[in-house]
Amino acid sequence: MTELAAAIAVVGAALAAAFGNQAVITKTIESMTRQPELSKDLKATMFVGIALIEAMPIFAVLVALILVFVK
Repeated sequence: MTELAAAIAVVGAALAAAFGNQAVITKTIESMTRQPELSKDLKATMFVGIALIEAMPIFAVLVALILVFVK
């Protein structure tokens, strides 16, 4: 049962990160079309945001591994 809980946690975190990345990238592209002169700054901010969003599934995998292998 622990393995199932770990798998659900990883899948949930991956889906949440995918939706989060989609939202960040969509808003960044919209902002770039409105203000092209800020595109360099917007890209840098987008990459920082994506990195923070992608940290969540990594932590979920770590917690899942702890749940599976530490008994």
